[in-house]
Amino acid sequence: MKNRNRLFAACVATVWLAVYACTAPHEKSGIVGNPPAPGFDSVGSDPAAIQLADSIIHAMGGRQAWEDTRFIQWNFFDRRDLTWDKHTGWVRIESPGDSTTYLVNVNTHEGKVKIKGTEFTEGDTLTSLLKRAEAIWINDSYWLVMPFKLKDSGVTLKYLGEDTLANATYYNILQLTFNEVGNTPQNKYKLYVDLKEKLVKYWAFYPSADNDTAAFVRPWDNYQKYGTILLSADRSDNGGPKRVKVPDTLPQDFFVKF
Repeated sequence: MKNRNRLFAACVATVWLAVYACTAPHEKSGIVGNPPAPGFDSVGSDPAAIQLADSIIHAMGGRQAWEDTRFIQWNFFDRRDLTWDKHTGWVRIESPGDSTTYLVNVNTHEGKVKIKGTEFTEGDTLTSLLKRAEAIWINDSYWLVMPFKLKDSGVTLKYLGEDTLANATYYNILQLTFNEVGNTPQNKYKLYVDLKEKLVKYWAFYPSADNDTAAFVRPWDNYQKYGTILLSADRSDNGGPKRVKVPDTLPQDFFVKF
């Protein structure tokens, strides 16, 4: 694997000014740019990395489009189906393999679970099951919407220059590390970002920030427009999120009835 650093850090500010000059209409009426979440490591993140992250969000439809998107449905590795109401925090997870349906609010941590016809609505068992449901949602949603979470609380971004994969194509490399957030804060990711499109094309996962060798490098491809945002699903390695939908509405009782 080769490495070369071009003048990205020097010219990115000029590129970013050009990006804002042609900002999509939905960004002009509300959120401008990609403001960080409280707790994002703006001090530890270098400016080139932050600007690259912002260019990714812009390429995928913009922050305002992401905030306006309410419902997202997807299947994860043919194992389970998830529906997420981003505006309320409610998530429905249906896991046919163990005949389990979770209804959980990832903001308030309330909910109920049904396993093989038995419904759990209270007690320590329910608490444990809801924690499991939240862990599933954290993992499965990250595989789908990670590019929109680059400036989340606790995230540190580093620009690592340009690098290649086996296809000999050069990409901008964006590194993510985490400070005491999520279920696995010791993890590290490297994103391979297309030089022109500003879209993530591959991601590399490192179980520990100290690791030099990735546990996997997988494609992040087959972008399609869902509503007003771009998402990568039904990928070329047949892994991760599949059958994505972004419905405008859902039945009123979708997150409260099994």
